[in-house]
Amino acid sequence: MTSPASPTDAAAHPPYAGGSLLAVSDLHAGVSDNRAIVESLRPESDKDWLIVAGDVAEQPHDIRWALGLLAERFAHVVWTPGNHELWTVDKDPVRLRGQARYEHLVEICRDLGVTTPEDPFPLWPGPDSPVAVAPLFLLYDYTFRAPGARTMEESLAIAHKAGIVCSDEYLLHPDPHAGREDWCRARVAETERRLAAHDPDIPLVLAGHWPLVREPTSVMWYPEFAQWCGTELTADWHRRFNVAAVVYGHLHIPRTTWYDEVRFEEVSIGYPREWRKRGHPRGLLRQILPYEERPAAPDGTPAGGHTPHPYPEGAS
Repeated sequence: MTSPASPTDAAAHPPYAGGSLLAVSDLHAGVSDNRAIVESLRPESDKDWLIVAGDVAEQPHDIRWALGLLAERFAHVVWTPGNHELWTVDKDPVRLRGQARYEHLVEICRDLGVTTPEDPFPLWPGPDSPVAVAPLFLLYDYTFRAPGARTMEESLAIAHKAGIVCSDEYLLHPDPHAGREDWCRARVAETERRLAAHDPDIPLVLAGHWPLVREPTSVMWYPEFAQWCGTELTADWHRRFNVAAVVYGHLHIPRTTWYDEVRFEEVSIGYPREWRKRGHPRGLLRQILPYEERPAAPDGTPAGGHTPHPYPEGAS
């Protein structure tokens, strides 16, 4: 079993000499058209770091290929899993499930020199002072319930009746935990402990697959899908800790929003049916730091804002 490292052992890095902290998620490299996108991703500087916020692919050989390619090109790569990495699909020769599957992926990353949620928070050497990049593996606990639901069971029943059910219900196994919600709560408790132990004078970029707050899910066309998108347990983390920015994916709604004066960046690529329709208006890689502010649209939409998306991730 992987053993969590202390965040106070943050990895040292040479003094800042240019380069950016970039981010991307939801590469879905097992899809042929998306594989070409992965092959096109390159840094602008040999000092650029890259956050990969989950859903690289479903099968370990595709995950190793994609992260290995990116690790060769970028100065440092930081990865956290999404739900798709944790799926156990029929055609996958790796039959590991749940925690064992996650640990297998962590070992792949360590072979490649890629930072994982089990490693010390690396220090990105910013132009003014270092910033710690904290990859978060948190899952969800069904507390972003469907409208009208009072319990997890009611929320799931509403989703099944509407036909909006995440494939996680069939492919993401929580072993050895009793349920995905139990695994989520264990991950939240351990991650919260590490964040609380982090030096509060060093700002954090919190990078996870699922949004830390519920608000980003409000623009989804299918509100039933929100229950697979996070947990209420993390709703105040961007206020409690010294957070420079929050990075997430999963929703396939790339945009920039602000909550309590903290910037949230949804950095997903998504499926071909999605990016063919909307294009890549913010580019393939999002610059997280140094932050270059983009003006709001004439209608007041935040920079990078998008209309509700018809294809909730994982529901197809």
